[in-house]
Amino acid sequence: MVLAGFFIFLIVDIKKKDIRALTKEQLREFFVAQGDQSFRGNQVYEWLWQKSAHSFEGMTNLTKETRAMLHENFVINNIQVDQMQRSSDGTIKNAVRLYDDLIVESVLIPTKTRTTACVSSQVGCSLDCKFCATARLKRMRNLNPDEIYDQVVAIDNESRLYFDRPLSNIVFMGMGEPLMNYNNVLKAIDKITSPEGLGMSPKRITVSTSGVPKMIKKMADDAVKFKLAVSLHSAIDEIRTRIMPFNATFSLTDLREALVYWYQKTQSRITYEYVVWEGINDTQKDVDALVDFCGFAPSKVNIIEYNPIDDGSFKQASKQAIAMYVNTLEKNGIVVTVRRSRGKDIDAACGQLANKS
Repeated sequence: MVLAGFFIFLIVDIKKKDIRALTKEQLREFFVAQGDQSFRGNQVYEWLWQKSAHSFEGMTNLTKETRAMLHENFVINNIQVDQMQRSSDGTIKNAVRLYDDLIVESVLIPTKTRTTACVSSQVGCSLDCKFCATARLKRMRNLNPDEIYDQVVAIDNESRLYFDRPLSNIVFMGMGEPLMNYNNVLKAIDKITSPEGLGMSPKRITVSTSGVPKMIKKMADDAVKFKLAVSLHSAIDEIRTRIMPFNATFSLTDLREALVYWYQKTQSRITYEYVVWEGINDTQKDVDALVDFCGFAPSKVNIIEYNPIDDGSFKQASKQAIAMYVNTLEKNGIVVTVRRSRGKDIDAACGQLANKS
């Protein structure tokens, strides 16, 4: 009988609604329905978002009875940092356990002047890039807005603890394709940038996509204020389809049309993330195609160091090939930066996140 009762308790507990799925107005209405005053909803909302409370017991300006009532009706499905690894270069990788025991990874990238959070948006990934470890994991589910928010809070706390300064930038370049979880990503960013949340400037947030044309247009229509980066890697359809097979569905023609639309609506410079591989995209023809692709709007190209994922199919291009890219882009008035990877010794660099922990 004890076991049966325990089983029933578990079922009831699982059915509790995550309180962070409620808006402030819904929280206010809940308290009114309980015979309490609506401002209690404001207090709880502040605890959940500004103060990032992970338990009702810690909401000390509420009565014990009110906290018990919240516990009876709701849960807070907060994340837990299951394992933290520190790289020799200062990079920190978190293995983040979700409420249903699935794991994603997020990364803190420090420099002398700032700290950047690289956050995940999906468990696994919806796309199939051949050079990315995350793409080898099936997409199990999208992250909820609060799970994305919690990653940022955890990294902000680590930044303050280990580097004595708050988090300065956020990039959606972790596990998953952010535009395949569009609504939840935007809700998370809304909380991150709201004065009632973390109050960060949207100009310090970059959403990186492999290129989903319809959703890029939707971002433009929604007048988002954050920055856009496109994981491009080739401006030749045949090559891009070989390394990023979804390009057969979302072609470069469609992608470029969407980016033209984005620029016309936002007047915002586009950043392209680009890895150069030996024998794949390391010729003059490749860089000329990239110059042509960039030609319709002000753009910046970040050439990223390749981070191996064990099978040896992709190899970093030579220094000469990188120099060819830099020289050609600069001659054509395109801003270019060569980025060195951080956190490679703990599999925290670009393309390496795959839950090895």
